[in-house]
Formats: sequence, C-alpha cells, structure tokens
Amino acid sequence: MNERILVVDDEKAIADLVGIYLTKEGFDVQIAYSGADAAKAILEQEFDLALLDVMLPDIDGFELLRTIRSSHTYPVIMLTARDAQQDKIEGLSLGADDYVVKPFRPLELIARVHAQLRRYTSYGSRAQAAESPTIQLDGLEINRDARSVTVDGSPVRLTPTEYSILLYLVEHRGSVVAVEDLFRAVWNEDFMPGSNNTVMVHIRHLREKIGDDAQKPRFIKNVWGVGYIIE
Repeated sequence: MNERILVVDDEKAIADLVGIYLTKEGFDVQIAYSGADAAKAILEQEFDLALLDVMLPDIDGFELLRTIRSSHTYPVIMLTARDAQQDKIEGLSLGADDYVVKPFRPLELIARVHAQLRRYTSYGSRAQAAESPTIQLDGLEINRDARSVTVDGSPVRLTPTEYSILLYLVEHRGSVVAVEDLFRAVWNEDFMPGSNNTVMVHIRHLREKIGDDAQKPRFIKNVWGVGYIIE
C-alpha cells in the first residue's frame, strides 16, 4: 500500500506542483488548500506524512501541527516563506521533524520526504534482525518492534525524530555521542550552521516527554562542548 501524504498550502499552484511530484513518486496524495480542510482531514483520515504551510489564512500551520501531535506521531515537514530562526524553533518545539523554506526545489523536497519516511520505518525493520526487540534501562523501555516507549510503565508518545534520537543514544549508551554524529545519523544530512540548535530543540522536547530534568538528568546527560550520553 502506498504511503499517504497530506499537502497543506493555500497557494494552489505550489500545492498542485508538489502533489504532482509526489504522485510521480508513487505516493497517495491529498491536498488541502485551507487550514479548515486540513484540520478535517487530519481528524478523519490516516496519513504517513504531512507537509504543512506555516502561513495559512484561517488556521496556521503551527495550530495544525498541534492537532497532529495530539494524536499522531507521523513525520511533519513545515513549509514557510520566512527564514526566521524563531519560526523554525517554534515548529521544532511543537514536534515538526523538518523545515523547508520557500522557494524550494521540488526534488529537494521529495528527497526530504523520502528521508523522513525512511526514518519513520527503518528502526522497525532493524528490530526484526535484533536478538531482542526490547531495550530496558532504569525504568525506560523501548520496544523496537512496536516502536513504542514507556517510562516507569507509562507510555510516552514521541515523534519519529524524537524516537530516532532516543534509540540512537540508547544503542550507543556508555559512549559520548557528538552532536555532529547524532545529527548525521538521525537527519541523514551534513552538519551545517544551525544544526546544533535543531538538535538542542529536539533533545529538550524529548527530555520533557520522558520526564528527564536537564539539571539532574536521569537518562540523557550533556557532555558540554561535545554532545550527549546515556550511561
């Protein structure tokens, strides 16, 4: 079954062009030209990834992102005409997985879509070859088959990127993971200026969800000037 992608943009020409490229890649695409139509689709249908324009005339992309993250963990890529760092930080803090600034090359966007979908499914595939699908560490439990996380028995809902970060750190527990290495492993991109902030925002959000105090960390510890470690 083809992956289903929701494209949300009030600029019809852009939305239709993105839809054409995605359809050629074999995806099942649904386009929403308004925030209201997108909100209805999010609540009534299942998707594997969403592309959300930030600046919509009725409901902005950040509000739609909140709606998605209230009940879904599939990847979300934000589209914006503004290259403001604060917008990126807000989107990432709300659970966005990637950010693309307009104007963009359609093929670059398609590559990012493929990268996010690979990240969303790859750990489940790796788990099939593992001796045990479950990793347990001081009250933290990761089930790689189900791609689920619990802390002290309580389920934790993570985005695909947050899950990938946590699993990578746990699989390298006892070793310091450099920020650059973590970014390359999770995002599958070259480390660039601003990438450090991207990692920091996701780590902060991940810590909040697993109840990890940055000042007295139970799981993820900072190694200042280098990266992070789970001991």
